[in-house]
Amino acid sequence: MIDENGYRPNVGIIIVNKEGKLFWGKRLYQDAWQFPQGGMRENETPQQAVFRELKEEVGLEPSDVRVLGRTQDWLTYDLPKHLIRHYSEPVCIGQKQIWFLLGLLSEEDKIDLNRHDTPEFEGWNWVDYWLPVQKVVSFKQAVYHQALTELETHLEKFWSKNLTS
Repeated sequence: MIDENGYRPNVGIIIVNKEGKLFWGKRLYQDAWQFPQGGMRENETPQQAVFRELKEEVGLEPSDVRVLGRTQDWLTYDLPKHLIRHYSEPVCIGQKQIWFLLGLLSEEDKIDLNRHDTPEFEGWNWVDYWLPVQKVVSFKQAVYHQALTELETHLEKFWSKNLTS
């Protein structure tokens, strides 16, 4: 599904643990790290997509997390020219994303990267909040900065409330 401007609708997932560290996944067979993300299906809401992708990529259920916040608008990034598949119709020039900040309620041993038939990640770490902006591939850095900046205000909710309430 590609919109009229050439962008694929997508959701991005930022998972924060009780210590304020973020889930950072190592892409399968690559020396690349990123947050979980995935395309939306036709007639799927961003929230439906985020919970489907959370289960597929990280193995977590909606009950394992609390939605702390989401970006208000779509954030976009363009693909580098060498990654654009000009032979496919319609041509996808990048992604437009709604980003979600999810607080991990369960223990981290619930994380299962092999829950789906085609895993996205082969490893993961907990990292400091701003590290992903510097470490993700360059064409995603601006959108990571935008998402983390907008969602940072929601962290206080996670730390100040009882996690079981």
